[in-house]
Amino acid sequence: MPKLMKIKLKDIRIDSLKSQYKSITNSLPDNITLLPQSGSNRKYYRLESDDLCAIGVMNEDVKENKAFISFSRAFSKSKLPVPEILSEADDQLSYLQTDLGDETLFAFLKSKRKAEIFPKSVLEKYQQVLDWLPKFQTEGVKHIDFSKCYPRAAFDEQSMMWDLNYFKYYFLKLSGVPYDEQLLENDFKALTTYLLSAPSDFFLYRDFQSRNVMIKNDKVYFIDYQGGRKGPLQYDIASLLYDAKADIPEEIRRELLDYYLNQLEKHIAINRQQFIEYYYAFVVIRILQAMGAYGYRGFYERKSHFLQSIPYALKNLELVIPKCKLPREITHLPKILLSLKDANGLKKYLKVHKSKTLLTVTINSFSYKSGLPEDLTGNGGGFIFDCRAIHNPGRYEEFKTLTGRDKEVIDFLQKDGEADVFLISVIQLAEVSVDKYLDRGFTNLQINFGCTGGQHRSVYCAEQLSKHLKNKYEQSIKIKLHHREQKIDVEL
Repeated sequence: MPKLMKIKLKDIRIDSLKSQYKSITNSLPDNITLLPQSGSNRKYYRLESDDLCAIGVMNEDVKENKAFISFSRAFSKSKLPVPEILSEADDQLSYLQTDLGDETLFAFLKSKRKAEIFPKSVLEKYQQVLDWLPKFQTEGVKHIDFSKCYPRAAFDEQSMMWDLNYFKYYFLKLSGVPYDEQLLENDFKALTTYLLSAPSDFFLYRDFQSRNVMIKNDKVYFIDYQGGRKGPLQYDIASLLYDAKADIPEEIRRELLDYYLNQLEKHIAINRQQFIEYYYAFVVIRILQAMGAYGYRGFYERKSHFLQSIPYALKNLELVIPKCKLPREITHLPKILLSLKDANGLKKYLKVHKSKTLLTVTINSFSYKSGLPEDLTGNGGGFIFDCRAIHNPGRYEEFKTLTGRDKEVIDFLQKDGEADVFLISVIQLAEVSVDKYLDRGFTNLQINFGCTGGQHRSVYCAEQLSKHLKNKYEQSIKIKLHHREQKIDVEL
């Protein structure tokens, strides 16, 4: 979970996190840093001092908090690698957990992978993950209080229908793909009946994918299992291996599935042929659930970077449908899924993301004394943010030879939080433009930060925004970072 910005210490319920931190260390944190938000409404903060680095979580959904805390303690009893719950607020709206660092399995995959090659180091890391998955499913389940599950205690018919209708209404409907409502409902009913016949007395992690696996000191740890419930074995391995943007080659998927089954058989006896027949059906429902999410975030909320995952999902469906032995009465759903790649209603949403031209975001720091940065793209400029109201490190002798890239200056700016509070508004504005530019196929956006000397405040803000945008939009954008007065150019 990459560092982004420090939040106002007087912000709502921050005092609760501070109090919890103090109850553990007998002192307040030196820094409180807001971390990038993912697809949920939870807010994460890193609280730091020489005594402890912890992650603070704020979430209005008390039932979800109770589920995560209960599961974490249950998994700890089974000696599974999950964050330790350090404290929780009396109102159950916030809690502290151990900090597992910044590197996810997905980030590790991106850093090691070159083009279509799936390196041995990544394969071994996935195998390490699969050493643990059967333990979660068969051992972790022993201490789980399923009454704490939220929103359902099991992956039952209701859960499945929620996922399938999510796909229907947020993907098919919003993308304009035609379908026969009654025939599709008939197929949904038949599919859920078939899936419910699979053995399901195991722990189902629910969102077992590469962004929910952390790597710290070369070991793997697991997070974001608050949606867990009782369910079948196949769903989680399907989630991991058909994680859209991970884009695991099909031969590697087969190798990892075989590895997982070997590990699983150390815990329970299974019928491999029957397991695999159910497995591909669970791959289908997992992909449909994910596509519903892409539709909701991309088509409905207009967050265009979510649409980048759709081509991967469509490719996965093409690979899986022929292998999936669905009940004979399911006829309409497979036809719809195999036709999606050619659907006219979908092409207009995919054309931008099939383009080889990325959106380039140029982020400059500069000194007002030397004038405004030139826009070399011919677009006439972009955002200009004036950082001169922020407390200036340049007034102090010890910082005069340093820049906003140096730790001492970063610590100074984060200590009172003025720069990071300023950045909250900047980021909101920048994200609106990035989303719109991606949606409309634009190729260049410029964002400029100015201060008196172009050395401390503007450099810091440019660096922080660059990291945030690259982390959020990943391969959708290219960042060109230019510190004009230092003559430093970086591409991200």
